[in-house]
Amino acid sequence: MLLHLWQYLYNNYFRFLMKWILRQVTRKCELQRIVDGLEPGASRTHRVEYSLGCSKSKVLRRAVNVDMDDLDKCLMDIMKAKKIHKQKDPRFQVSLRVCLLQISGYKQLYLRVENLRKQPYDSNNDEHEEQLMELWSLLMPNQELVSRITKQWGDIGFQGDDPKTDFRGMGMLGLVNLLYFSKHYTEESRQILSRSNHPKMGYSYAIVGINLTEMAYSLLKSGTLKSHLYNLVPGVPQLEHFHQFYCYLMYEFDKFWFQEEPESIMLFNQYREKFHNRIKGLLSDQNVVLTLKKAN
Repeated sequence: MLLHLWQYLYNNYFRFLMKWILRQVTRKCELQRIVDGLEPGASRTHRVEYSLGCSKSKVLRRAVNVDMDDLDKCLMDIMKAKKIHKQKDPRFQVSLRVCLLQISGYKQLYLRVENLRKQPYDSNNDEHEEQLMELWSLLMPNQELVSRITKQWGDIGFQGDDPKTDFRGMGMLGLVNLLYFSKHYTEESRQILSRSNHPKMGYSYAIVGINLTEMAYSLLKSGTLKSHLYNLVPGVPQLEHFHQFYCYLMYEFDKFWFQEEPESIMLFNQYREKFHNRIKGLLSDQNVVLTLKKAN
């Protein structure tokens, strides 16, 4: 109760009083002080995002949800509203633009990922079928499929004779993630597939991979991936950066699973949640960058 009261008083009264005092002392607005006082990365962009979102100015609040096409106009509107002259503070415009690119780019990335997730796997779509066949070829280079629908799919961790049924939850995003990992980390993906066939601690490679797609997606949707991406990308994050994070999850989950030595695959949800909490803990650090280093 007291905490909520303090937050209300701070956000509605004390914060604006402090901003006014600091403006009189430094002759700089809050955005200028943030840009001047912090290095590029998550700490600075988070502070800028919070400052814009809490502003009494509609111009500044609108910047949090600005489309990429309107970003430069929005930047000029902010400078005009705060009476900041480009010639007097050229660094401010450049730095604030980077922050706006990251903020807007994160939302754009989520929409791209969401569109992939909503796209169902279609066995009548040649492109979808080609990607599925490529996944098999990358993971099982020395073994050919006897047919499109076959129990062989179980060898790479699908549940049934036709993998399309396993993509229902995450749509094409699940396949694209699995394929990206196999393409860019071929040796690692084959090693993990081999380890997943362990007689005692084995797990279904493809099913777990799709499950980790859901984890990566939920972290992106909730905003938990912001610090990682703000630190990683000095601008607009791309779909590839999401795929790279997924690769990190695949690699780290396999290590985690065997370190934990679960008694049964029936305990998967319990260990999955433990791994999820570990990743969220790492992502809570504003200096975090989680990347998988490709083996030589």
